[in-house]
Amino acid sequence: MNRKPIFDAVRKMLDRSFTQAEVNALDKAIDLSTGALTASLAPEPVAAPASPAAATGRVLGAAGAKLIKKWEGCAKRLADGTFAAYPDPGSVDGKPWTIGWGSTGSDVKKGVVWTQAQCDARFDVDMVDYVKEVAAFIGSAATSQNQFDALVSFHYNTGKITSSSLGKLHKAGDFAGAQAQFGKWIYNDGKPMTGLKNRRADEAKLYGTA
Repeated sequence: MNRKPIFDAVRKMLDRSFTQAEVNALDKAIDLSTGALTASLAPEPVAAPASPAAATGRVLGAAGAKLIKKWEGCAKRLADGTFAAYPDPGSVDGKPWTIGWGSTGSDVKKGVVWTQAQCDARFDVDMVDYVKEVAAFIGSAATSQNQFDALVSFHYNTGKITSSSLGKLHKAGDFAGAQAQFGKWIYNDGKPMTGLKNRRADEAKLYGTA
């Protein structure tokens, strides 16, 4: 099967080139839809990006990934099972446009549509960077897996791990003080948001779980 027209069409819709994880996911989706894979040759899992653990000693745990996906959701599902980009519901100008599991960026804008596989692959790619950023900031500070997962979730949502009192208190070893800071990050454009309040409560709970 000539896959080039499919890749070209999706690339045109995204208005950018693919990541390797997206190439793998799209290849797999084509195989599954055309019946190219047989029961005796089960598909291999989509290749995830290289783990940052080798460089930082840190990875996002299952609890952290579950929490992030719970609150980000895979919103704006269309009738054909794909997902459309949507504006930030809490900001005045609708920015940043978001798709899939909370993915943003210059390639995410009005009219962009992704498959579930693309949403999942982009989440894996994004997490590599956020894990590295949190790990680099906390350095050798004592940090449990649950604390780390909560900090990654917070940073993925706010981008403020390095400048926040929350991050600084954690780094200084004031865990009670850091946990209390989660509840202060519930505003979007100066307005308190119920969704953010509940997310911060979940993050604080995970942070304080042994």
